[in-house]
Amino acid sequence: MRVRFRPTNDPSIDTFRTEFIVGPAFLCALLFNYQFTLSEILWSFSIFLESCAILPQLFLLQRTGEAETITTHYLAALGVYRAFYIPNWIYRYYTEGIIDVIAVVAGLVQTGLYMDFFYVYFTRVLKGQKFELPA
Repeated sequence: MRVRFRPTNDPSIDTFRTEFIVGPAFLCALLFNYQFTLSEILWSFSIFLESCAILPQLFLLQRTGEAETITTHYLAALGVYRAFYIPNWIYRYYTEGIIDVIAVVAGLVQTGLYMDFFYVYFTRVLKGQKFELPA
């Protein structure tokens, strides 16, 4: 707290406006919930927000066209974490007979957002090449 560090973001490149995620996520939470209570709306909001929270990072990758290896591994870990939700949904369906439609739809949206990233990740980074988006 005594030393000031240089900013790690570049405001000229990092121009994603987060209100484009927060606003629609809140609107979806108001429209799609199981009960119209504060806790339920906040839960739905968190699910919808989490499904699109990766967009600023993907937007930045698109703007720069490349990323450090540690950043790509971190993003891949986030995507794999979310992909592990899918076996959980299947397990809960067969053992409890429960389908959480809100979580499933939001999870599929988030997994879909990762598809382009994973294609480049698997075809380049895991082969030892630098993460660069095709021109």
